[in-house]
Parts: sequence; structure tokens; C-alpha cells
Amino acid sequence: MDTHQLLDERAGIVRSFNRFYTRQIGVLHEHLLESRFSLTEVRILYELAHRPLLTSSDLCRELGLNAGYVSRVLKGFETQGLITRSPSPSDRRAAQLQLTDLGRATYMPLDEASQSEVVAMLKRLSEPEQQQLIDAMNQIKSLLSEADSNYVLRDPQPGDMGWIVHRQAVLYAQEYGWSSEYEALIAEIAAKFLRDFDPRAERCWIAERNGRVVGSVFVVKENETTAKLRLLYVDPSARGLGIGGRLVDECLKFARQVGYEKMVLWTNSVLTGARRIYERAGFELIDEAPHHSFGKDLIGQVWSREL
Repeated sequence: MDTHQLLDERAGIVRSFNRFYTRQIGVLHEHLLESRFSLTEVRILYELAHRPLLTSSDLCRELGLNAGYVSRVLKGFETQGLITRSPSPSDRRAAQLQLTDLGRATYMPLDEASQSEVVAMLKRLSEPEQQQLIDAMNQIKSLLSEADSNYVLRDPQPGDMGWIVHRQAVLYAQEYGWSSEYEALIAEIAAKFLRDFDPRAERCWIAERNGRVVGSVFVVKENETTAKLRLLYVDPSARGLGIGGRLVDECLKFARQVGYEKMVLWTNSVLTGARRIYERAGFELIDEAPHHSFGKDLIGQVWSREL
């Protein structure tokens, strides 16, 4: 299947999901939540209820709506006594919008009805299913939103090691065609870290963004003076945010603090993104050799830097 055919197939899947979900939340009805308002009108009321003193231009920009359409909706709201307008102190040509008491009294039952409908939908699911749904929605939001550079680094929690093995095995199979031999290697590294963990000399960091794990790295003990960096990973959805470089920096900082004199790592030449991160962090290539692993002919590399 060529790229065009693949995109067409995936577009069909997205459209199928959109049809399914719009039916689930009832937006196909002429009026939303059995009210006299359309979905867009309720969304505009929502924005005015939660962000006072917006202008018509603000609404157009935030919601991606046509200026003429927004103007007609606002005129209707004004005629019904739901909103008032006042001159903007920063631009006399613009008017700030605010819900009246009647506007708030009209909106609140709609908000409560929407909340009740979603709660009823969630109640049909078990607790694990609810969390699975929320995680999937967060992932969709993250993938389709503009890049958000906010993330946190934390210590590993139960289940994180399984996630690391799963995600890295999937990623390297998809991007490089590596076999399950690589998954076995990752599993062995993670299991050894858990079994033999020395908190004085070893560490793992998990990168989390919008409640979702998007990266990880390990520092393990090679010998008394040498630390080894292992399994640097950044999820494709979080690339370009500097997470990989930050993870490597944390490894170097920790290694210095606990008294290591040198840090080494093993990688493969095909992993160009990771190699750029190592070079920027001051690592130097000290050895390389061809090998056949993970179902591929590769060039393994050893990188090192003094601390």
C-alpha cells in the first residue's frame, strides 16, 4: 500500500470515529441538550461564562469561526437579553461581551445537563475502562494540539518498566524493523534494574506530559568509577521539546553528584537522533564495530565522556 492509499485509509478511520462520537454526545440533533441552542451557540455561551470580557474577535480566533456567523449569534443573544456589550478600554472599536444574569441563568442548566450526560456515559464503564477512555482522549488531544512544551521528570512508578519495554519495542519495530530480540534485551535491562537497584549509584527518570509517559532513561553502575547511560527514549509525540537532552543532562548531573568519573553508553549508528543528543552533551565516539542483532546488520558504537 503506497503513502496516498494509507492516508486515505486512515482518514476513513478518523471520519468513522467522528461519526461515532458525535452520535454518542448528541451533537447531530438540531438543538443541543434539548435546548433551543445549537452546539456552536452553547460553546459561545460556555466561553462567555468562563472567560468574561471577551470580544467578538476573541471568539472568532479561539473557536475558529466565521466573523459574520459570530456576529449574528451575538446579535441574537443580545436581543434575548443574554449578553451586554461595553467598550474595550484597550480598543474603542471593539466591544467586550459579558453574560447578563439572565444569560448565566440560561447557561447553567445547559452546563449541568452536559455534565450529567457525560457522567451517565462514564457510569456504563468500569473504573479501568474509564481511565482507558480518559488516557485515549488525552492522547488524541495531545497529538492534535499545538506543541505544548510543559513536561515533568519523575521517579518510576509501578508499571513504568513494563511501559518502557512495550513502547521501545513497538517504536524500534516500526521505525527500524527490529525483531523481538530487541524487546528481550530491553526486558532484561529493566528486570535487572528492578532486581539489583542500588539507589546510591543508579537512577531512572520518567518524563511525563499531560498525564502521559513520553520518555525515560537509566543510569546504572558499570564499575566503581564508571556510570552507564541506558535506554534513552523519547516518544514521537514529544520530540522537538528538548526532553532527550534534558534526560541526558540529568544523568550527567546525577553521575557527578555520586562520584563517578566517567559515563559510557552503547548505541547504534542508525539512531541518528540519539547520537546528536549525545554529541551535544559532550560524548565522544570511542569505538564502533559491525554486528548482526535484532534481525538487522548494524554498526554498534561506544560513546564516552569524562565527568
